[in-house]
Amino acid sequence: MEAWQEFQVAGNEWWRIAALFGCVLGGLLIGALVRWWLQRVSSGSRLRSRRIMRTVVFAVARPAMFFFFVTGLQAGLRFLRLSEGVQGLANDTVRVLFTISVAYLLYALVDVLEQVLKRAADGTKTRLDDMMVPMVRKSARVTVVVLALVQIAQILSDKPITSILAGLGVGGLAVALAAQDTLKNFFGSLLIFADKPFEMGDRVKFSGYDGPIEEVGFRSTRIRTLEGHLVTIPNAQLANAPIENIGKRPHIRRVMKIGVTYDTPPEKVDRALEIVGEVLDRHEGMDPSLPPRIYFDDFGAFSLDIIVFYWYHPADYWKYKTFSGEVNRELLRRFNEEGIEFAFPTQTLYLAGDENRPLGVDTGPGG
Repeated sequence: MEAWQEFQVAGNEWWRIAALFGCVLGGLLIGALVRWWLQRVSSGSRLRSRRIMRTVVFAVARPAMFFFFVTGLQAGLRFLRLSEGVQGLANDTVRVLFTISVAYLLYALVDVLEQVLKRAADGTKTRLDDMMVPMVRKSARVTVVVLALVQIAQILSDKPITSILAGLGVGGLAVALAAQDTLKNFFGSLLIFADKPFEMGDRVKFSGYDGPIEEVGFRSTRIRTLEGHLVTIPNAQLANAPIENIGKRPHIRRVMKIGVTYDTPPEKVDRALEIVGEVLDRHEGMDPSLPPRIYFDDFGAFSLDIIVFYWYHPADYWKYKTFSGEVNRELLRRFNEEGIEFAFPTQTLYLAGDENRPLGVDTGPGG
């Protein structure tokens, strides 16, 4: 027993070392139990319909184990006999870990802010605020990380925060010069929010890409193409280039050419124009201010061309395609009933040895 009492590590009896490990282990166990309990509460039936409260409880549960570990470590260090220098290092370590635990908690609570903003955004008609939610979330998290790093720098350097901020200002200038493209993209995102060329979910065309806007960030904007590919475009390029916002069109216009054969008599051509007008008369997607336009347009290379313009409201692409298919089927049926033949590319060949259609060759004067 006396041997155990005389056993020391760095001037500390064994029971002091055991007390340190006991406090750390106790902190970990308490943290694990608290996290388990909070996660169980957040997934319980009482909070199932209260999304924000459930997010708060789950966010607090995430750093719980680390927080209690730091608390146990701080309590355990009180049992040790340390030299002045080591004691200062231990205190700084505990302060740094405590700062990290608080930052971890605030970082997790950003999810609560996101839920609150999403609920507010869902209550508005515009989708511009939906674009702001992810940017606010990222800004808040970056702010938490930067403040935590500044606090840690102050703890380790023992300098006032004003001196640290001044040093960051000088270093920030150097970083800004080295990250000009990143700054361009950041200001590009601000221009996008100020100019509002599109909103979340709008289908746009840009530089050969076609698809809905999926996310707008500080550096880039993401477009989900119609093929399913995710394209990331720097905001600096997006802010300085023409963007075709298909999602904002009030209608879809169709230009349709119908070719009938050259042996179609004039009265049949007139009847074809009447049939197209009857099919499109007061159709389901018609706006009274934009009625269909139908013309005998041109004498084509192998057909008599009828050109048709009509507009479909609202600009629902799939309903428009369904309606266009119905129009095509009805025109085919009506033209067949009237004996009006559709033209297709044809060529007439004359053979030199054909007695019915002799091919004369003009050899010119004196030939």
